[in-house]
Amino acid sequence: MTKVPTKTDDVYMREALSLASRAAGRTSPNPLVGAVIVNNGRIVGRGYHRKAGTAHAEINALGEAGQKAAGADIYLNLEPCCHYGRTPPCVDALLARGIRRVIVGMTDPNPLVNGRGIRRLRRNGVLVITGVLEEECRRLNEAFIKYVTTRRPFVILKVASSLDGRIGTENGDSKWISNEKSRRYVHRLRDHVDAVLVGIGTIQEDDPWLTTRLEKRRGKDPLRIILDSSLKISRRARVLHLESTARTIIVTTPKAPPEKIETIKKLGAEVIMLPSRDRVDLSLLMEELGKREVMSVLIEGGSRINTSVLQAGIVDKVIVFFAPRIIGGKNAPLMVDGSGSSRMKDALVLHRIRTRRFGDDVMIEGYL
Repeated sequence: MTKVPTKTDDVYMREALSLASRAAGRTSPNPLVGAVIVNNGRIVGRGYHRKAGTAHAEINALGEAGQKAAGADIYLNLEPCCHYGRTPPCVDALLARGIRRVIVGMTDPNPLVNGRGIRRLRRNGVLVITGVLEEECRRLNEAFIKYVTTRRPFVILKVASSLDGRIGTENGDSKWISNEKSRRYVHRLRDHVDAVLVGIGTIQEDDPWLTTRLEKRRGKDPLRIILDSSLKISRRARVLHLESTARTIIVTTPKAPPEKIETIKKLGAEVIMLPSRDRVDLSLLMEELGKREVMSVLIEGGSRINTSVLQAGIVDKVIVFFAPRIIGGKNAPLMVDGSGSSRMKDALVLHRIRTRRFGDDVMIEGYL
């Protein structure tokens, strides 16, 4: 018996990751976790965490394995919990069922766990192997890692741009820069995040639905957040008249007219007023969203919003879809506006870059 991960360990861990990803966008504020139980080289149990408050991946896998769990190995992309939350500790269940070896992708960054589950298993004679496909495991739960360590949501900035950096024409036409394949992927992004955020400019110019539209209606609508410091939103805006299980929140400031606030509330939307003098304080907003257990936010704004969120330093990941178009136009809106960096060394740099093709569009993804 070896303590060094093997190629076989990688195979089973990938299965655990695949199971975990089935619940993307549905477990907040909990992580995505998959479990695979293997006995004598055969998978005898599979499970994943489906939703906060329901059974954890380990419990679901143990239930499927039954008596075959005794003396078996379990593969988990995240360290098993050892504390009482909405459900009992999973470490207790693993010990009670006689699991002999636990293979873990990454340590749980939750301060309530953070290695305690692994130490308890080892103290009880269970062999624990850690760090199997750790990078993949961390990427899967990047939103949870940010949220559980800072109590603020993981923020993704999404932009669709021409090759010359324009997100529309001089007369305001912006539909469609990216192709249909790219747009379908954006709907999958919406399905996987807790909230989508835009500015009032996007609402006034495009009047979007901000819903998730996937084949066979399998998508989950995210919470819709609109930044509107003066509450200019029209009473007829689509986001205020949706048949959706997700809420719409308008974030404003003391400049908002009290009578307009009441009107918006009567239409079914929630109004959050932040103590900002001029524009919405984005740092305060992230703090407020964290308190509401919003773990991830997808920003789909125009130049002003893109510039504001980057200047505020709240963005964690940037996704840009470059379409093979050259729009031109001195006054055509750019993906990012403002004064910019005066020196190249001060420019924001993306790291851990990944690229992907969607037809003729090229997606570039990176982290700040």
